[in-house]
Amino acid sequence: MDKKKVTNMEVKKQNRNRVFRYICRNGTVSNPDIAHEMNMSLPTVTQITKELIEKGLVEEKGELQSTGGRRAKALSAAVNIKQAVGLDITKNHISLVLTNLAGEMLRYERIYHPYASEDGYYREVSEKLERFLQESGADGERILGIGISFPGIIDLNREMITYSHILGLESVPFDAVSRFFSHPCIFLNDANAGAYAEGIHPDGPERFFYLSLSNTVGGAIFYRKELIQGNHFRCGEVGHMTVVADGESCYCGKKGCLDAYCSASRLSAVSDGKLEKFFAALERKEKKAVQLWDRYTSYLAIAVNNIHMVLDCDIILGGYVGSYAEARIQDIWEKVSERNTFAESRPFVKACSYQVGAAALGAALRVTEDFVRQI
Repeated sequence: MDKKKVTNMEVKKQNRNRVFRYICRNGTVSNPDIAHEMNMSLPTVTQITKELIEKGLVEEKGELQSTGGRRAKALSAAVNIKQAVGLDITKNHISLVLTNLAGEMLRYERIYHPYASEDGYYREVSEKLERFLQESGADGERILGIGISFPGIIDLNREMITYSHILGLESVPFDAVSRFFSHPCIFLNDANAGAYAEGIHPDGPERFFYLSLSNTVGGAIFYRKELIQGNHFRCGEVGHMTVVADGESCYCGKKGCLDAYCSASRLSAVSDGKLEKFFAALERKEKKAVQLWDRYTSYLAIAVNNIHMVLDCDIILGGYVGSYAEARIQDIWEKVSERNTFAESRPFVKACSYQVGAAALGAALRVTEDFVRQI
């Protein structure tokens, strides 16, 4: 009997969650709309939306136009009743994002702020974050928490940043960072956060590999709205797979790593550290840029083909280079296709959806998703 009671409660919670997500996704709807689209009885839907209204999560917005008969009440999700912050920490910058329950990016800011492994750094970042929220007009009582993205290995079991070579970190407990912020914090690897931004939305792909091409190279596997973490939370760390035996030196101390050939800095280094200047030169077909892009994409094609051979799924190019990839995706696909053993007419290499702030957004969305799942 108790088991049945728990099961019924869980079913009600799942239905309530589904209805709320449907309203978020579709804007203004009615109870009959929901019942029809979700194959649920009208009395059940009416009870669910009543509960959501009582919780302040759904609002009545007048009435919809009549299709013959009594006008249905117009319902909309109160998406700004709760908000979340995303913070992406890199070697030279921080990125800040404010988002709501619908996953909309309400504000984004990228600030030059070189990393330092000391208390003063986190105090300054916290101050910048509070100023960002104040300028956004955000109500602190509505902030669910802060998702923090790091370029390193995030061990969720031990609650620790176990390793970040690029930042010079090792075995840093989460609370050594979170204690500087006035809201609850969760932590994600930067590639995982970028993948989360791509995949968590209802229309996102069910399964894909996210290849993050920033000043470090990383990756993440996303499957059925979840990140695949691996035994040691290193799943997807393709930046340190070998693409050239005994090749160029990598910052990790090894040779021939993908990171040594396909980090964004390989391109920006020839254009005063500005990636946009490199792609502008490539657009003008400047010889040096064209030659470098050809070399870069040749190594990238090796990695993409290897990943696809192992996982047999779409590969989304993200990070700094991924934000410019859409206009050049055919260049990459042609090289990948030449290496692919199997004839695949549908390109499985795609550019990312978010050109700016993907890791910060994904970190924020991880916070809102934790809340939405409990509705």
